[in-house]
Amino acid sequence: MYNRRVSKCHPRVEAYGTVDELNAALGLARATVTLEPVRGWLAELQKHLITLMGELATDTQDLERYVRDGFPRVTTELTARAEAMIAEVEARDIAFRGWAMPGDSLGSGALDLARTVCRRAERGVCALHESGQLQNPEIIIFLNRISDLLWLSGRLVDASSGGPGATPAAS
Repeated sequence: MYNRRVSKCHPRVEAYGTVDELNAALGLARATVTLEPVRGWLAELQKHLITLMGELATDTQDLERYVRDGFPRVTTELTARAEAMIAEVEARDIAFRGWAMPGDSLGSGALDLARTVCRRAERGVCALHESGQLQNPEIIIFLNRISDLLWLSGRLVDASSGGPGATPAAS
């Protein structure tokens, strides 16, 4: 943002590039998952990742200008929204048996792939933060919550399709 030039292998480019890859992985998951509300959550998360990428693409020296120009930032409200989605999955009381093996269904496989990309994005953003190039640690928390939601959503998709990794809990 704001015509600042950095190398293609700069940690900032790596971080927002991985979030862009996560956005594409969420799109793939959304295209394969038929279960609502998971599809809706994925579309909502994709919109929030646009906000996240914009903030990551902005040098810390330009953040004040970024906000002044009306661009949104990642906030505790976004994290709280992801946590609300997590709570909705947890309220379904799914029982897990053993280790979740990605690929019990196409949808859960796509969600697990997105989760691993999300974890890589989180590591890249942590590196950016530790090098002093990220002012908003809420981004790290938000990505962590997204990855947890993706894992839980994969198990929900498995349970709804009768996959072996998760089942609705006995009443």
